[in-house]
Amino acid sequence: MRTFFPSDSCKESQLNGFNPQSWLQVERGKLSKLSSHNSSSSSIESFIKVPEPRILPNYKPVDYVEVLAQIHEELELCPLQERSSLYLLQFQVFKGLGEAKLMRRSLRKAWQKASTVHEKLVFGAWLKYEKQGEELIADLLINCDKCLQEFGPIDIASHLQTDINVAGSHETVSMSGDQVLRNVVFRIHEEKIECDRQKFAALSAPFSAMLNGSFMESLCEDIDLSENNISPSGLRIISDFSVTGSLNGVTPNLLLEILIFANKFCCERLKDACDRKLASLVASREDAVELMGYAIEENSPVLAVSCLQVFLRELPDCLNDERVVEIFSHANRQHRSIMVGLASFSLYCLLSEVAMNLDPRSDKTVCFLERLLESAETDRQRLLAFHQLGCVRLLRKEYDEAEHLFEAAVNAGHIYSIAGLARLGYIKGHKLWAYEKLNSVISSVTPLGWMYQERSLYCEGDKRWEDLEKATALDPTLSYPYMYRASSLMTKQNVEAALAEINRILGFKLALECLELRFCFFLALEDYQAALCDVQAILTLSPDYRMFEGRVAASQLHMLVREHIDNWTIADCWLQLYDRWSSVDDIGSLSVIYQMLESDAPKGVLYFRQSLLLLRLNCPEAAMRSLQLARQHAASDHERLVYEGWILYDTSHCEEGLRKAEESIQMKRSFEAFFLKAYALADSSQDSSCSSTVVSLLEDALKCPSDRLRKGQCLKVLT
Repeated sequence: MRTFFPSDSCKESQLNGFNPQSWLQVERGKLSKLSSHNSSSSSIESFIKVPEPRILPNYKPVDYVEVLAQIHEELELCPLQERSSLYLLQFQVFKGLGEAKLMRRSLRKAWQKASTVHEKLVFGAWLKYEKQGEELIADLLINCDKCLQEFGPIDIASHLQTDINVAGSHETVSMSGDQVLRNVVFRIHEEKIECDRQKFAALSAPFSAMLNGSFMESLCEDIDLSENNISPSGLRIISDFSVTGSLNGVTPNLLLEILIFANKFCCERLKDACDRKLASLVASREDAVELMGYAIEENSPVLAVSCLQVFLRELPDCLNDERVVEIFSHANRQHRSIMVGLASFSLYCLLSEVAMNLDPRSDKTVCFLERLLESAETDRQRLLAFHQLGCVRLLRKEYDEAEHLFEAAVNAGHIYSIAGLARLGYIKGHKLWAYEKLNSVISSVTPLGWMYQERSLYCEGDKRWEDLEKATALDPTLSYPYMYRASSLMTKQNVEAALAEINRILGFKLALECLELRFCFFLALEDYQAALCDVQAILTLSPDYRMFEGRVAASQLHMLVREHIDNWTIADCWLQLYDRWSSVDDIGSLSVIYQMLESDAPKGVLYFRQSLLLLRLNCPEAAMRSLQLARQHAASDHERLVYEGWILYDTSHCEEGLRKAEESIQMKRSFEAFFLKAYALADSSQDSSCSSTVVSLLEDALKCPSDRLRKGQCLKVLT
C-alpha cells in the first residue's frame, strides 16, 4: 500500500564519497569514464551500494494458497458476525502479496458484510482512506449510491437501539392510606423543585426505592439533593422528562450535567435520551474531542461512536492532533468496548496502518500497535500484531523488544518473522547464527524467494550470488537480487551486464528503487540523456520522491542533469514520443511526456497519454493522478467529459463512465469518446449480444481524427 519501511540495518550510506552536485556541476567530458579509468571505481562503488531489503510489516504465510483456501472455507461456514473479521484477514494476506485491487475488494466485502455499526464505521472509513484520490472527484460520484454510502456519515443512533422500556420498567411500591404522597419537593440549596413522585420514581430503581420503599425519604415531602452535582435547571429538566419522556431545547452543558446525574442514579431512559441528544450535537473534531471523555466516563455508547465517526472521517489528518492520539492510545479494554464495541481489532488495524504510513517510527504507531495486540482474539490476529510491532521496534532500534515480539510471532506460526530474528542476530554480531536460522527454515518448509534473499545477507561471494539466483527463480518480483547483482557487475566495470540485469526487472516492474539505481549507473557513465529519462520517469511516478536514502530531492537532480543535455523542440518531442511509443519503450515515453509538459504543448492530451502509459505499467495511483490533471487541463468540454468518463471507468463506475462518453459524443464525435464508450459498454453489459455494438463503436472511433498510435491500439482491439 502506502507504507514505506526503510532498512535500518544497512550500515553504509549510499552517499559516502558521493556528492551529486559536484558530480554534475562540471563541464561534459571533464570526468573520467568508468570504462577507461580504474581510479574512479571506488567512488562509483560508494554511491551505488544497495540497501538491504526491508523486513515488511505484512502477514506472509508460507503457503498463500492454503491460507486463502482456508479463509474461503471459513467464510462459507462461519456465523454472519465473523465474516468481516475474516475479510480483514484476507485483506492482510493480499497485502503481503502486494495485490492492491484484491486488497480493496476484501475491504469492500468487510464493509458490506459488517454486522454492527462499529464494523460498518471502521471499514467505511478504511475504504474512504484508501480512496483519498476519489475525494478530488467527488462531484463526479455524487449520483453513485455506493460512494455516498461509503463516504457519507452513518446515522449512529438508528443503528444502536436499546432495550429500555420507554413506559418505565421500575415497579412502584404502594404505600397505605395517608402515607401516599402525590408530589415530592427536591431542594437544591435555596431553590425548590416540585416533581411528580411516581413519575420521578419510575426513572430508576434507586429513585423508586428512595421514594416508595422503606427509606426515610419515602415519607418526606421535601428532600435535599444539594450534594449530588445537579443544578436547579438540570433537575427541572429531569422532572419534565419524567412526565414527557423527551429532552427538547436543552443546552449541551445541561445535557452533560444530566447525563452524569442519570448515570449516577441508574436512570437508563434519561441517560439514553441524553446520550442520543449529545450524539446529535457532535459536528466537529473539537466537539468530538470534548465529548469523547464524557462518553467513555459515563458509558454512553451512542455519543462515543458518534465521536469516533468524526475522528475516522478525518483520517489521516486527525492523527496529527495529539488530543485524538491520546484518546486512542490510552483507551483500555472497557473504553474500547464503549467506543467501538467488538470491532476493536479492526479499528486498531486501521489506525496502525495510517500511523505507519505517516511515520513508522513514531510513538503513536507503537501505541496503536500495542492496543492492536491487546485487542487480538485469535492466533492469526496475534501473530500479525506481534510481527508488525516487532518491525516498528526494529526500526526504532529497540532490539531487545523487537526480538521478543518476533519470537512471539514465530511461536504463533508466522515463519516470515524469522527474517526479523535473523536480522537482529546479524546486527548483534551473530552472522553465522543468522545464516543457520534461515538454513533451518529452508530445510524444514517449502522454500520461498524471501528465504534465500534473506540468507544471502549472511554469506559472501559465490554463495551469496547463488542464493540470490534461487530467490529470483522462486520469486521474480523481488527487487533486491536484481539490484545487488547489477550493482556488483557495475563495480566490476561490467557495464553491459549491469544494465542488462537491472533492465530485467524494469521490464515488468516499475520499481522506484530500481529506476534510481539505473539513474546512478547512467550518471556514472555520463550518459546524461539516459539519466534524465530515468529521473523524469521517477518524478512522473512520485513528484516528491527523494533519492540517496532521502537526502536529495529527485527534482533537484533533474534540474542538475538538465544542464548537461540539449533541449528538444516540441517537434523533436513528438517525434521522440512516436518512436518510443511505437517501440513500447514506456519509460522513455513517460520521460518525453514529462519534458513536453514543461513546455506550452496542450497539457490535457499529454496528461491523458501519461495516464495510459502508467496503467500499462501497472501504476494505478499515478495514472489516476494524471487523469485528474488531464481533466483539469482539458481544452474543451467534450474533452473534459471523456477524461471524467475514464476516471469513473477506472474507479469501477462503468455505467457512469458510459454516460459521460455519450454526453461527449452529443457535443462532438471524437475518437476518444467512442473508444471510451466501447470500453465502458463492454464492461457494464452482461449481454453477449452487445459485442457487435462494441465493434461498431470502435469502427466509429476509427472514422474520427486521431494519431496513428491511438488508432493502432483500436485496430489491435478489433483484430
